[in-house]
Amino acid sequence: MIEAEWWDYDSAEEMAEAVAGDVGFIIESAVEARGEALLALAGGSTPGPIYRKLAEAKLPWKRVTIIPGDERLVPLQDKLSNARALAETFLKSGARVVPVTGDIADYRLAGNSADARLQDLKWPPDLVWLGMGGDGHTASIFPGPDYEDALNAPKARRMVGVMPDPLPPEAPMARVTLTRAAILSARTLMIVLTGEAKKQLLEGAIADGQSSRYPIGRVLAEAEQPIDIHWCP
Repeated sequence: MIEAEWWDYDSAEEMAEAVAGDVGFIIESAVEARGEALLALAGGSTPGPIYRKLAEAKLPWKRVTIIPGDERLVPLQDKLSNARALAETFLKSGARVVPVTGDIADYRLAGNSADARLQDLKWPPDLVWLGMGGDGHTASIFPGPDYEDALNAPKARRMVGVMPDPLPPEAPMARVTLTRAAILSARTLMIVLTGEAKKQLLEGAIADGQSSRYPIGRVLAEAEQPIDIHWCP
């Protein structure tokens, strides 16, 4: 049974304030306990205002490492790069942002390279922040030829390369993504989303669990820790 706690807000501004406060607490607690914090953060448009508010907070940023939970196979300077967006927001705060891709065209080899980069970091993450697409994907776990690989990779595997099928029209390219095991290894698991349609989809996916036709349902069905879900209209 998935243990999920929903936090509903009246506005995006209210949600940004609350979520930034929660993540700040996670960072402070991790640094106090272990001397450092590792965050795996989502891409997309929804987190942007929250990240900007978080980056303004007085936190021990020099002890914080940030990785993208997934990445498109584009050059780092490309506007579609999640690492670029994270760096533009958090580098000025003093955090370390680690890109997970390089100049590797073959997406499966890119996944191997990304996994090797993450093997150099102290695991598990203190936070994995997930978003969800309108099609029910999370991170870059999409239906396609690599779907089961992303879901069923060994626990030691942190990232894999994936080719969504069909390709998302807004970003039609291969990706690398955290595996289900890597996502669920997090000390804290958080989902942030907006809109009534996504709320209903996520509620249904959670209810269906392992039998869900949506990636988010398959991922969360294996969660052993409570999941914080933040939502606003």
